[in-house]
Amino acid sequence: MTVTLTPAENAVTPRRPQPVRDRHHRGASRWIVLVLVTLGALAMLVPFVFMLLNAFKSPGDYSSGGPLSWPTEFYTKGLRNYWTQVDFPLKLWNSALIAGSVAVLGVIVSLLNAYALGIGRVRGRLWIVGLFLLANMLPQESLIYPLYYVAKQIGLYNTQLSVIIIFTVIQSAFGTYLLASVLGTFPRSLLEAAALDGAGKWKILWRVVFPNLRPTLAVLLIFFFIWTWNEFLIPLVMLIDNSTQTIPVALASLQGDRLMDAPTTNAGALISLVPAILFFLIFQRTLSRGITAGAEK
Repeated sequence: MTVTLTPAENAVTPRRPQPVRDRHHRGASRWIVLVLVTLGALAMLVPFVFMLLNAFKSPGDYSSGGPLSWPTEFYTKGLRNYWTQVDFPLKLWNSALIAGSVAVLGVIVSLLNAYALGIGRVRGRLWIVGLFLLANMLPQESLIYPLYYVAKQIGLYNTQLSVIIIFTVIQSAFGTYLLASVLGTFPRSLLEAAALDGAGKWKILWRVVFPNLRPTLAVLLIFFFIWTWNEFLIPLVMLIDNSTQTIPVALASLQGDRLMDAPTTNAGALISLVPAILFFLIFQRTLSRGITAGAEK
């Protein structure tokens, strides 16, 4: 039995499978970008190398050879001087207390505000979110005098509570803007299903919304902690007592009007940087998972 193919059927020929390009062979542009990123990373590490180099350099080596010279001895007196002069353990506790409190309270306030704006559908939601965005653009220099005056009037000046309240409001402005944008696109079907099961607003928040936002909240927590840890201007103005000051303010106190001990200052900057780096390394996986989860969503 002979099967005769029509011209249309005879014209169809099987296609060869296209070769899959390996991700390591994507052209020269990929390597150019990789080289540029590597050079940028190395350029960012240059100040830290100089800081590490001068932290263990004696004042004599620094004055004779300058900041770029190699130390002739392993000088550790600058580290000991900074540790004792500024009472570093106390400053470390103050910074950890303020930054940790602001991180936790800022995330909670941001979540509650964003839940009301993004899911509660408050009237004038866009205007309110715009105000939060505008608040993020205000420089701290424009806020410092009103904050100083209010703290004086209510008796919170020179207390850690004043700085915690101020930075909680400042950080939660950014957190509210970010989370309100995320919750504005939250699946309504999940909320309606929870409401049909008899869940109230608080139960929906903690049983439905919070589990889905946990990676994003973890990222905000890390950012709030590091941002508050590095703040200088507001703690400098609001905390004048040595027992309440933070690490950045203590580091600035080493610089005099006409004289600066460069090795001690570099040693203090090195010690002050270690807690923030350790915090980032400990929560690095949490930060990566949060960013990846946000990208997948």
